Amino acid sequence: MPRMVEKIFEGRIVSLNREEHELPDGRRAVFEMVRHPGGAAILPLLEDGRVLLIRQFRPAGGGMVWEIPAGRLEPGEVPEACVRREIQEELGYRAGKVAKLGEMLTAVGFCDEVVHLYLGTDLEPVERALEPDEYIEVVDMDVDEALAMVERGEIPDGKTQLALLLARRKGWV
Repeated sequence: MPRMVEKIFEGRIVSLNREEHELPDGRRAVFEMVRHPGGAAILPLLEDGRVLLIRQFRPAGGGMVWEIPAGRLEPGEVPEACVRREIQEELGYRAGKVAKLGEMLTAVGFCDEVVHLYLGTDLEPVERALEPDEYIEVVDMDVDEALAMVERGEIPDGKTQLALLLARRKGWV
């Protein structure tokens, strides 16, 4: 636990603190910490083995970015409920089954965000419900092409890279 916490900024999505922590050797150091409630992301898998990726406008990423559907955890929300909500909102599908792939720390040097990764199968089309600040294109593609895009640097998003790699490693795609 931090000895000192000074709140620098409190926003809708993140907060920024200056915190003093004890190092393993007993010394104390001050860190700037971005605090985030965490998120969840889902790799949607169609019956024919193709995956659904999105191209979303991300100003922080420089424009349109390839990724998998993801969202921020709402207060008290479990990660599985979050991915079920996000796949419907962003893609217009409901996942009949979701399976946990793993989880990741997004920026361990300064942020506590954990993203829970899932594979979604038994997809059923439903009405899409984008949020007002979202611009999303949905693209289905072969898993090998998506992995080749990762290798070529065309998918720089870490959660998407890891979800694809974990799903392939587990033999799920």
